[in-house]
Amino acid sequence: MKIIKAILLSVAVSLSVAGLSLGAPISPEVRIKDLADIEGVRSNQLSGVGVVMGLQGTGDKSDMSIQVLRNLMRRFGVTLSDKDVKSKNVAMVAVTAELPPFVRPGQTVDVTVSTLGDAKSLQGGVLLQTPLKAANGNVYAAAQGPVLVGGFSAGRGGSSVTKNVVTVGRVNGGAIVERDVSTEFSYGGRLSLLLRNPDFTTSRRIADAINRKFGSIASALDAGRVQIQLPGAYMASPSAFIADMESMRVTPDMQAKVVVNERTGTVVMGGNVQISSVAVAHGDLTVRIDQENQVSQPEPFSGGVTTPYANDTVQAEEKRGSFIKMDATTTVDQLVDAINAVGASPRDVIGILQAIDRAGALHGELDVM
Repeated sequence: MKIIKAILLSVAVSLSVAGLSLGAPISPEVRIKDLADIEGVRSNQLSGVGVVMGLQGTGDKSDMSIQVLRNLMRRFGVTLSDKDVKSKNVAMVAVTAELPPFVRPGQTVDVTVSTLGDAKSLQGGVLLQTPLKAANGNVYAAAQGPVLVGGFSAGRGGSSVTKNVVTVGRVNGGAIVERDVSTEFSYGGRLSLLLRNPDFTTSRRIADAINRKFGSIASALDAGRVQIQLPGAYMASPSAFIADMESMRVTPDMQAKVVVNERTGTVVMGGNVQISSVAVAHGDLTVRIDQENQVSQPEPFSGGVTTPYANDTVQAEEKRGSFIKMDATTTVDQLVDAINAVGASPRDVIGILQAIDRAGALHGELDVM
């Protein structure tokens, strides 16, 4: 059975709003700490190359692992030739970690271990001490410990079973911090907030909320930065000011945007998406092809041959489509209800939204992934 779906869109030009409240809030009040970061308070990426030992024959088979073993044993005063190294219980791995802000020497962070060669699994392996460096080349942590793999791999006689990814593992608390990174977030009695989703309106609302509570100390420099002059009572303790300020609540503004993913049929629409008056007609055309096997029987004594054949029957049925008119709206609920009223599937909704946007009736950004 083949199904052909036809979508017909007719767009009107009326822009009247029927019984809608334009002042209704779309976004909830959110804490400032959930909208912005403090400039200077950031994490740092660390990486290194190490060795995982103790694998049950699932390690590297390349010459790289042989060279690593020779270098490793040389560090302990043992010299080996290539013929002496035949182990498949070793794997070369890339070790990565993220150094959070305000972490001090002696504290631990988690590390992620990933195979570099052709190792089949890191299950049961132990990471040997690996120095972790930052982009400047300095060592900030040293990682070591048993590797935890979120899955398993087993096989015998050419058959194997694998669950999840067994070539990537994690060492919980496996890296000991050896050097801290100085975090400066206050310069000359000033600090800045960096918005995670830059927006001029949200930036101004944050500045206005801070000024209402602490006085005229904040200004929105641009869509992504709010600069704050520390009040006199907080000059000696910027951390106390940040703790009092970041718990304040602000209503963020939201860009009118519709995001669609044609591969998965996912449609996400912002609550402030507006549309002009639109009339949508949706109908289904179903084409059904049935095949019936029959036999051609010749007349008696005619000398003919019994021949089987297929009899194809084609039926076309077009259901009566529905016609829905959507008035100009400021809420996404009405848009969704109107589209659902015509019985459209998510993929049909994508086509409808694209057509509405092409007609100029969708007031917002249409982002097709």
